[in-house]
Amino acid sequence: MSYLVLARKWRPKNFSDTVGQEHVLQALVNALESGRLHHAYLFAGTRGVGKTTIARILAKALNCEKGVTADPCGECSSCVEIDEGRFVDLIEVDAASKTKVDDTRDMLDNVQYAPARGRYKVYLIDEVHMLSKSSFNALLKTLEEPPPHVKFLLATTDPQKLPVTVLSRCLQFNLTRLTPRLIQDRLALICKAEKIEFDTTAIALIARAADGSLRDALSLLDQAIAYCGGKVEEAPVATMLGTIDRDHVSRLISLLADNDAAGIIAALREIDEQFPDYARLLEDLARMLQQIAVYQVVGSIDAEDEISAEELARFSEAISAADVQLFYQTALVGRRDLHLSPDPRSGAEMTLLRMIAFRPAAAGDISGGDSGTPAGAKTSKTAPVAKVVEAKPATPATRKWEQPDWHELVPQLGLSGAERLLAGSCALLRRENNTIFFSLDPGSESYLTRQRKESLAQTLSDHFGEPLAVDISIGSAEIESPMQTQSRQADEHFAAERAKLEADPNVQALKSMFGAELSTESIRLIDPTGVEDTRSNE
Repeated sequence: MSYLVLARKWRPKNFSDTVGQEHVLQALVNALESGRLHHAYLFAGTRGVGKTTIARILAKALNCEKGVTADPCGECSSCVEIDEGRFVDLIEVDAASKTKVDDTRDMLDNVQYAPARGRYKVYLIDEVHMLSKSSFNALLKTLEEPPPHVKFLLATTDPQKLPVTVLSRCLQFNLTRLTPRLIQDRLALICKAEKIEFDTTAIALIARAADGSLRDALSLLDQAIAYCGGKVEEAPVATMLGTIDRDHVSRLISLLADNDAAGIIAALREIDEQFPDYARLLEDLARMLQQIAVYQVVGSIDAEDEISAEELARFSEAISAADVQLFYQTALVGRRDLHLSPDPRSGAEMTLLRMIAFRPAAAGDISGGDSGTPAGAKTSKTAPVAKVVEAKPATPATRKWEQPDWHELVPQLGLSGAERLLAGSCALLRRENNTIFFSLDPGSESYLTRQRKESLAQTLSDHFGEPLAVDISIGSAEIESPMQTQSRQADEHFAAERAKLEADPNVQALKSMFGAELSTESIRLIDPTGVEDTRSNE
C-alpha cells in the first residue's frame, strides 16, 4: 500500500477534530442544530487553514444517513463515500481549471435534478475567484434562488475578486491563520500518534515556518521526517528550513548594542558557513527586537516568547527604546529590499551596518562629526550622544520667528545621520501658531519616523527658544527641499561642463577629422573632495 501523506491522512473528519476557526465552527454547528441552513456558504482564507475541509465536513453533516447533524457518524455509506471523494451528490469543481462560462452552464444544467442518493446535492466550488465574469453572471440566478435540494459551498483565497453580487448572496466566513502554538500542539499530537520521536524546539520551528497554514506545517513535517531519518530533531530541521540558531541572533543584537560593526561582519562570516536564509535571519532579528520592545513597555514576557526573561532584561537595559524601534524598522526594510542587493549576504550585512549608521548615538562616527571615535568602534550607550549635543552651535535663548531660508537653516541645526537626511528632504511651507508645516518628497518617505519627527521638533524648539510642533505631509511641493536643490544644481553643473567639453576645439577637431562622437556616459566630474560624479545622458 502506498504511503499516504500526513496532510491527507490527518485531515479532520468532523468539526470536533478541526483545529482553530472556532468562530466558523460554532456558527455552522448552531445552524445545523437549529435547522437554519443557508443555501450558499463562502469560506475565505489563506491556503491551508481548512476551507475545503470544513466544506466537506458540512457536506457530510447535510447528507449523513442518521439525519442533518453537527456530528456526522462517519460510518454510514454517505459519510464514507464523502471521505473517499466518491459521493455522487457531492460535486467538487476546481474553478481554476474550469473558468469558462460553458463549464459553468454544464454544471448548472444538472442543478434542477434531485439528488441521486443523498439528502442534498452539494456543489463545492474551490478557488471560486478564478471564474470568469461570464461564469459569475451565469451562476448568479441559480445562486440566489436554487432548488431546495441544492447547497453551494464556495472556497476562495481572494474574496476581493468576487463580484459583490455574488458576495451578497452568500454567508461569508473568514478563516484566520492558525497561531504557531495551535500548529505546534497539533504536530506534537500527530508525531505521538505516528510514534515519531521529536524535539519540541524542532516542532516549534516547523510551526513558525508554516506561517499559519496547518497543511504547510504537515508537509514540512513529512519533509523533516524524511530529512532526519525518522526523527524530528532541532539541528537538522533548522538546516532544512534555513533558519539560524537563536544564539546567533542574540549575538547580533549584543553587537548592535555595543555598536561593534567589525564584530557584526565577523559574526555574519561565521553564519554564512551554515548556508542560511538571510531573509529569515532578518525576520528572526525583527521578531526578537519586537519582543524586546514589548518587554520595555510591559515589563513581562509572553508565554510563546523564545527569548528568556534574563536576556530580555539585559537587552532592554543595553539598548534604548528609540534604538530598538530604529533597528526593527531597518530590519523590515532590509528584508523587503533583500532581493535588490547584489547577494543576500551583502544585503543582510548592509542592513545591520545601516542600523549602526543611523543610530543617533553613533551618528557622529558615521557622518564625520566632532567625535573622535572611529566608525564601527565600540562606544558606550550615552557618551556619544553627549558629544553630538555638544557639537550643536550655541544659540540665543530666544529667537524671533521669521520665515527662514530652510536651505541655510538646516546646516545650522547641528543635525546628523537620518535626522539630517529627513530635514534635508523636507520643504518648509509655513508656520501656523506653534506648528511648522513641511512637505516631504515621496521618494524619501522611509526617513520619516515618529522619533525623528519629534527630534526635529525639539531641535527647532531649542533653536528658536519656544515650543514648536512639526507637521510633515508626504507629497510634492512647489518649493524645493535642500536635497532637491542640491541634486538640481549638480545636474545643471554637469550639463554645463558637458557643454563646455562638447565645444572644446580639440574635441571638435577630433569629431571633424575622424567622425568621432563624445560618449557622455564616460564623463567624470571631480569635485574638490576628490569624489567622482558619474551621470549618463538619458
